Amino acid sequence: MYDLLLKGGTVVDPSQGLHGVQDVAVQDGKIARIAPSIPREEAKRVHEVADKIVTPGLIDLHVHVFEGFNGNGVHPDLGGVYAGVTTLVDAGSSGCATFAGFPRHIIPNCQTEIIPFLHICQTGLATTPDIIAERSIDLDGTLRVLDQHKGLIRGIKARMVSPALEIMGMKMPQLARRAAREGGVKLMVHIGDTEKRYDPTVIRSLLPLLDEGDILTHYFTANPGGVLDANGRLVPEAHEAAQRGVWFDTAHGRSNFSFDIGRRIIDQGLLPHCISTDLTVPGRLLTVHSMTEMMTRFLGLGFTLDQVVTMCTENPAKAIGEGQRLGTLAVDRQADISVLDIHTGDWVVYDVLGASLKAEKAVVPFLTVKRGNVFMPDWGPRPWGWEPDRVLPPDTGHGACC
Repeated sequence: MYDLLLKGGTVVDPSQGLHGVQDVAVQDGKIARIAPSIPREEAKRVHEVADKIVTPGLIDLHVHVFEGFNGNGVHPDLGGVYAGVTTLVDAGSSGCATFAGFPRHIIPNCQTEIIPFLHICQTGLATTPDIIAERSIDLDGTLRVLDQHKGLIRGIKARMVSPALEIMGMKMPQLARRAAREGGVKLMVHIGDTEKRYDPTVIRSLLPLLDEGDILTHYFTANPGGVLDANGRLVPEAHEAAQRGVWFDTAHGRSNFSFDIGRRIIDQGLLPHCISTDLTVPGRLLTVHSMTEMMTRFLGLGFTLDQVVTMCTENPAKAIGEGQRLGTLAVDRQADISVLDIHTGDWVVYDVLGASLKAEKAVVPFLTVKRGNVFMPDWGPRPWGWEPDRVLPPDTGHGACC
């Protein structure tokens, strides 16, 4: 007898070419069967999910969940299983001097799976700015922590921001690359300098450092250091990096996501591989409300549902080296499942510059399955729940709830 049966939902799993009404059965924390009309009597627990979308568990490739250690850390389950997301990739909240807090205090106290990247700055994001001198980087300590937590830490994070580049120049990302290569992990690089102080052409020196499997995050940024040149054209190194197998992640955050920049990049043929939130406490209050709202943004930009699901399931799973375990509903894979509702209406979402985008479909979480365990989202990050703003009649103001 199956432990769990999700009955009557529309399964959308591009990794297997699935898009249609199917039942999903779970046994012993794994996907046991996908088929139409599995009898209810064959399961101990049944959830009716007719008219809902059933996808592989959503993976947020860029969050900050070092709660209690860094001031901006969100509790993982708020952005995770209670928000329709089964796996969170912490994008360098900790460094070698602070990382021990993850396995000791964060990971054991949440239901959401956390896959951490290690900041090249030894104190991570405990302070802002992160790198204030060359001694902010302890390469030996970084390699030691990577070795101590082999299999847990999946990458090194570097942030191309001021004052790090003013202090160290390209030596900073080069050290991060060295740590990643010697530690046998991936490199994730943040682009977009919110201080707007460093040479915007530095992107042309950075991109050749990225190898197959590395991740460029915030590539829809309007800040200096993005992938567009002064004429709004993609720098040639961006296409070359994509051809090498570098993963391009949009992220969002409080300061590094622009609809206009995104459209220009899309129009020039460099589509994103992954979408993510860059979730933080202040970001969640201001601009980044949920991973499902990021999905709404990309539906509004014209992507299909299958494309959007791929960008937050199959692709991020591969980007973190977990394509054989996560990002798919294939039989015998880990039972990570997101059940989503799509509400039709007149919705509007905003980028970090305040530009608006209308969307006809809003994605909201309905039910989350993590390793076979069921979680029910029962609140949202907005006072009225999970839906974004409604388009208001003329002259009635901005941002009011529905």
